[in-house]
Amino acid sequence: MKKAILLLAMMFSVYMFSQDNKPTFEQVGKMVQATYFHDNGEIAQTGYLLKGKLHGQWFMYDVNGKKIASGKYIDGSRQGKWFFWEGDILKEVDFKDNKIVAVKNWNQSEMVSVRL
Repeated sequence: MKKAILLLAMMFSVYMFSQDNKPTFEQVGKMVQATYFHDNGEIAQTGYLLKGKLHGQWFMYDVNGKKIASGKYIDGSRQGKWFFWEGDILKEVDFKDNKIVAVKNWNQSEMVSVRL
């Protein structure tokens, strides 16, 4: 009996786990918040759509849930500053009309000073 219950519980959890991999869409005002998932259930991407196009702030994550990219879309095109994390390197990429116009690499081991 215990084995049968354990088997049913495992089947149910696998079924529920697989359901979490489907993207979710939620209406937020005029926009739709979209969330996409990796096969392991972790969030892969989250952001907004406006009239069917990527619009607003987007975040991307690796399979372990660590943020790997963030930036802004306007009417489906990347615009402004985007940030990409690759190990100890932070890449700052400037986009204009969905084209790269500048790239800066920042190393986390180097000190960055800011004047106020």
